[in-house]
Amino acid sequence: MKKIEAIIKPFKLDEVREALSEIGITGLTVTEVKGFGRQKGHTELYRGAEYVVDFLPKVKLELVVATPQVDTAIDAIIKAARTGKIGDGKIFVTPVERVVRIRTGETDETAI
Repeated sequence: MKKIEAIIKPFKLDEVREALSEIGITGLTVTEVKGFGRQKGHTELYRGAEYVVDFLPKVKLELVVATPQVDTAIDAIIKAARTGKIGDGKIFVTPVERVVRIRTGETDETAI
């Protein structure tokens, strides 16, 4: 099992969720986050004053999938989230040792 964390642009969330649903991934966690990479923020005007927005709004998706589904899930996220412009985001994949469904006590693959 692997945990996939994807940081994407907020307006791409629905497209990514639909793409994951189409390949059979039904559960994910979404968190609103802020950050920057190469994009480094931008300047904005507010009431005539210019100020720097260092951290840009992003959305973090977290999902745990069976190891054979990892590449399919990553491909779906990339296709749905890509705009071709700077700031499209990143995907991180880490191993998961154990999963337990609290309600039923199911473990590992059956608990995903």
